[in-house]
Amino acid sequence: MSATLTLPISRNGVARHPALAETPAVSVLDLSLWMKDRPILRKVSLDVAARTVVGVVGPSGSGKTSFLRCLNRLHDLVAGSRVEGRVMVGGIDVYAPRVEVPELRRRIGMVFQKPIVFPASIEANVLFGVRALRVIPANDWDELVARNLRRVGLWDEVKDRLRHPATSLSLGQQQRLCMARSLAVSPELILMDEPTSSLDPKSTAGVEELIRDLRRDYTIVLVSHALDQVRRVADEVVLLCDGVMIEQAPRQRFFHDPERAETRNFLQWHTCGCHHGEDAT
Repeated sequence: MSATLTLPISRNGVARHPALAETPAVSVLDLSLWMKDRPILRKVSLDVAARTVVGVVGPSGSGKTSFLRCLNRLHDLVAGSRVEGRVMVGGIDVYAPRVEVPELRRRIGMVFQKPIVFPASIEANVLFGVRALRVIPANDWDELVARNLRRVGLWDEVKDRLRHPATSLSLGQQQRLCMARSLAVSPELILMDEPTSSLDPKSTAGVEELIRDLRRDYTIVLVSHALDQVRRVADEVVLLCDGVMIEQAPRQRFFHDPERAETRNFLQWHTCGCHHGEDAT
């Protein structure tokens, strides 16, 4: 590598990962969130490169999940919430007045802490979004179910019981089924909120392997309280504390040579020592 190579500079003044030199898949500018006039996020700005995994970490109550929910407008469902700033996903302003929210949530899939399966068959769970959005002809549904269950490593385990209740699956299988359901509608971005927090170590390893595989085709924003997990799967890491973005850096630099004292405090003590006002959620 040439000694004269310079990296693009991020909004927090830190040199960015080379992959982020490309047009970002997600661009967040001055994102702020209030819940009934209580500040939760404060002017968060960051970019996410296409086909990368960005891990969002921080102390409990730092605003990680709230940030994730801002990306697909889930806070619209919460009375008293208010968002300011800009969120661009695939060149579209998520908060533009004419954005169709159902279409937005097709483009931005989400996997929650605990698997949310519907009281229906395994097959029907995969097809839930497809049927609701009518984006794929019914003649193609069988192939779509098989393709997406294979993608999440579930096909061989369930191919002979597709009409069985999804609730009959183990928690690890249910979480992979939720991922298959998200993939079935061809999202551009996948949000994951503590996707392995309710899983055993074997199932956790399977989901982490799936995340690494999906990175080849999808952009993923992962909230995780498990720093070891972020070390294993993330390309970039973002630290939030008290609703403020402290640092964004490539994984190796974040864990081994962070720029900010708050980051070093968090890695050692799991607290940033920040005092930005009221606690976030």
